[in-house]
Amino acid sequence: MRGSHRRGALAALLAGLVGLLTACGGVDADTADGANGKGAVTIEHAQGSTSLDGTPERVVVFDLGVLETLDVLGVEGIVGVPEVPNLPKPLTKYGSDDYTKVGSLKEPDFEQVNALEPDLIIVAARSAPAYAELSEIAPTVDLSVDATNFLASASERIETLGTLFGKEDAVRERLDALAAKAEEITSSGASEKTGLVVLTTGGKLSAYGPGSRFGFVYDELGVKPAVDGLSDEAHGDAISSEFVAEANPDLIFVIDRDSAIGEAGQSARQVLDNALINGTTAAKEGGIVYLDAAQWYLTSNGLPSLESMVATVGDSVA
Repeated sequence: MRGSHRRGALAALLAGLVGLLTACGGVDADTADGANGKGAVTIEHAQGSTSLDGTPERVVVFDLGVLETLDVLGVEGIVGVPEVPNLPKPLTKYGSDDYTKVGSLKEPDFEQVNALEPDLIIVAARSAPAYAELSEIAPTVDLSVDATNFLASASERIETLGTLFGKEDAVRERLDALAAKAEEITSSGASEKTGLVVLTTGGKLSAYGPGSRFGFVYDELGVKPAVDGLSDEAHGDAISSEFVAEANPDLIFVIDRDSAIGEAGQSARQVLDNALINGTTAAKEGGIVYLDAAQWYLTSNGLPSLESMVATVGDSVA
């Protein structure tokens, strides 16, 4: 059966995940002592490798998920962050004047970054296209996550941060727990339920399938896609309420993009409150799951968000 094959494959992946991270990327095992101030350290990342002279003391961070991870690990030395009008609640302190604003999530202010004289710049996802130009200012790493292998890739990036800043033990403990939770979900029969991940924005709906930015719900946690053939593109497939009704999923996972970015307009609940969607199995059996929009849309690669997201999916299939 496809479900049992998927569970077996995922179990093998997650069981060895934490122990193998440095072998498949992250901080070079031969120079990892540099992360504790003992010498040079080489970081393998999405756009190559970058060498640093020990633990960074002045860090510019352009990605909110990375920032969330560094924050929960108690990492100091963050001097520059992007200007974000609607920061997630756990990150509101970074909106203060204590942290220099270095542009937006997508468009760095290169002059401001240069003025800060950082010894490390971290980009990912939205800011990744600026990697080359930022690398001319200071050592830069791209911690973008591979959506087709999301949990393993995000865990690898988090492991890299833990090693780089001397937080290996705290990270390892939490990633072990995360892997165990993911395996618990896939072993609990998640593949017996069909699901559809949808995003609302501007009163419209988009759907996301396997291999997409939210595809780990299917690919790594075992929920069976209610529809085959959905795009894995960043913006998903535009769909209608009729589409959802015809798919008739057991579970509908809903991300309210407008809520995540502080945009006014119809809420996700309002968009989905119609006769077609209310007639689905998901609606009738309490299977419409309104997700934490900030976590799923802005900080999904952050350690606390990742833990919460996996737990939410687990609760929905229980």
